[in-house]
Amino acid sequence: MTEWIHPSVFYIPGAFLLPFLRGRLLKAGMLLIPLLGTAAMYLMMHLPHGTYWTWNFLGQPMCFGSVDKLSIVFGWVFTIMSFIGMVYALHVDDVGQHVAAMLYVGGSLGVTFAGDYLTLFIFWELMAFSSVYLVFAQREPEAIGAGFRYILVHAFGGVCLLGGVVLHYLHGGSMLVGPLEQDGSLAFYLMLIGVIINAAVPPLHAWLTDAYPEGTVTGSVFMSAFTTKTAVYVLVRVFPGTELLVYLGTIMALYGVVYAVLENDARRLLAYHIVSQVGYMVTGVGIGTEMSLNGSVSHAFAHILYKGLLFMGAGAVIHMTGRRKLTELGGLYRTMPITLVLYMIGGFAISAFPLFSGFVTKSMVVAAASSDHRPLVALLLTMASSGTFLHTGLKLPYYMFFGKDSGLEAKEPPSNMIWAMVIASFLCIGIGCFPKPLYDLLPFPVHFDPYTGDHVTSALGLLLFTGLGFFMLLKKLDPEPTISIDTDWFYRKGSRVFMWLARKPVATTDDYVGNIYRTWFGRFTLFFSDILARIMDVRGIDGAVNGIANFFLAASRMVRTTTTGFVRHYAATMLIAGIVILGYYLFSTLMSL
Repeated sequence: MTEWIHPSVFYIPGAFLLPFLRGRLLKAGMLLIPLLGTAAMYLMMHLPHGTYWTWNFLGQPMCFGSVDKLSIVFGWVFTIMSFIGMVYALHVDDVGQHVAAMLYVGGSLGVTFAGDYLTLFIFWELMAFSSVYLVFAQREPEAIGAGFRYILVHAFGGVCLLGGVVLHYLHGGSMLVGPLEQDGSLAFYLMLIGVIINAAVPPLHAWLTDAYPEGTVTGSVFMSAFTTKTAVYVLVRVFPGTELLVYLGTIMALYGVVYAVLENDARRLLAYHIVSQVGYMVTGVGIGTEMSLNGSVSHAFAHILYKGLLFMGAGAVIHMTGRRKLTELGGLYRTMPITLVLYMIGGFAISAFPLFSGFVTKSMVVAAASSDHRPLVALLLTMASSGTFLHTGLKLPYYMFFGKDSGLEAKEPPSNMIWAMVIASFLCIGIGCFPKPLYDLLPFPVHFDPYTGDHVTSALGLLLFTGLGFFMLLKKLDPEPTISIDTDWFYRKGSRVFMWLARKPVATTDDYVGNIYRTWFGRFTLFFSDILARIMDVRGIDGAVNGIANFFLAASRMVRTTTTGFVRHYAATMLIAGIVILGYYLFSTLMSL
C-alpha cells in the first residue's frame, strides 16, 4: 500500500538537505521536517494497522512499516519531541548538530516501525553513530573522551543484539519483531543485553551519566529523549513479562536516586534521574500485565516531555552562565524567573505531583505492581519517587536558582529556547489534567483513575513530608565539588591499566627481548652463517661444481685426441662403443632372469 508514509523519510533525507540551507531558510527547514513527520503520524491514525513497505532481501522479508497502537504512541511522542527540540535549537549555528539530531530522530522512528530484526538493527546503529556527534560537537577534551566511551559501549551492545538475532534465526526463530520465548537460550540473553545497554540498566548504565552531561546544550535535550525510550519500546515489544526485568527495573529506580544525592553537576544529576525513571518503565515491562505495560508506555511518553523540559531548563542556565556545577550557581531567580517557572513544571511532573503528567503515568506502574501482588516492588518505587522530588524538584532548583547568590549576571535565554520549554510545559500539565487523549493512544484499554481521594492525599502527604525533610536537612545536602565513582570507574581504570601494561611491562619486555635478539641472537646468526658460507658454500657446493666441471673438461680433452682423421681410429671407436652397448644389454638381460 502506498498511502502509508514512514515518518523517517522526512528526517533522514531532510538531514542531508540542511547543510545547503542558510539563515531563515535553514530555520524553516528545521521546523518543517518535524512538522511533516507529525503530519505523517496524523495520517497514520486513519489507516488500518498492519505491515507496510515490505521487501525481500537475500531471501529474507524486510518490513519498514509495522503499525499498531504500540508503534503509533511512540511515533507520536518522538515526532512531537523532535519539533520541540528543533525549536529549542533554532539559535544554534552548528549545522552538523542539526544534521545529527535529524538522523538520530529518523533512526529512532525507524526502530519504532521496524517489522523485522534486520531493519531494527540497521536503524539501531544509525541512532548510535548519529547521536555520538552531539557529544563530540562540544569540542572539549572531556566530551571527546566521553564520546569515544559512548560509541564503544553502544557498539558492544549492537554486537550483542546482532549476535542474538543471528543465533535466534539459526535455531529456527522468526526474523519478525515480536515477543521472544523465554527459553533461557544464549540468543535470548544476548538480545536482552543488547537492549538493556541502551536502556541504561545498571551496571550497564554508566555511558549515560558519562556522555549526557558532556553533550552540547541542545544535543543533550535530544539524547535525553530518544535512546533509552527506544530501548523501552523494544523491551515492551520483545520482552514483556520477563521476570528479571522486575528486579533490574526496581534497582534502577533506586540506584539513580541514590547517585543523584552525590552529584554536583546539574546535568549529571538529571542523567541519574533518567536511569531512575526508566527503571519504572523496565519494571512495568517485567511485570507484563496490560496495566503495567500501559504504565511503561505512558510513563515513557510523559518522561520524554518532562525530562526534555528539565534538560532544556538546565541547558538554558548553562547557555547563559557557562556554569553547570551547583556549587558555582545560585541566586538566578531574579534574572531568570521564566526559566525557573518552566523548570519547576518539569520538576513537579517528574516528582508525580497531582495535575502533572508524572502523577498519572508513574502512578500507573506503581498501581500495576500492587495489583500484581508485589508490595515490596510498589514500596520501593514509591520511595524512589520521593527521592526524585528531593533532588530534581528541590535540591537542583534550590541551589541553581536560590541558595547563595553566585553573583552571575545572567538573563533569560533566547526566545526560541523559552518557547520550546513553554510547549513542553503545556503538554506536561495537559497530560496531568486531561490524561484521556494519552489513554486512547495506549496499546491496551485503560481502567485506571489516578485522581481518587486516597491517592491524591497520600501522594501530597509523601511529597510534603519530603519537602519538610529537605529544608530540615538543608545544610547536610549542600553540594560539594567532588567526583562520584560509578561503574564507569571499572572501564576507565581498566583502560588505564591496559595502557600502563602496554607502555610499561609489555614495552619494557619487548625492548629487552629485542636487545637480546640484536646483541646475541643476531651476532650468533651472523657468525654461524659465515661458517656455513665458508664450509658448505665455498668448499662444499663450489668445490663439487668445480670438480664436475674439471672432470668433463678432462674428458673432453681425451675425446678430442680421438679426432685423428684416420678411418681405422674411427672404426676402433665404433667397435668399442658397440661392445659397451652389447655388454650393457647382456648384463641387463641376466639381471632380469
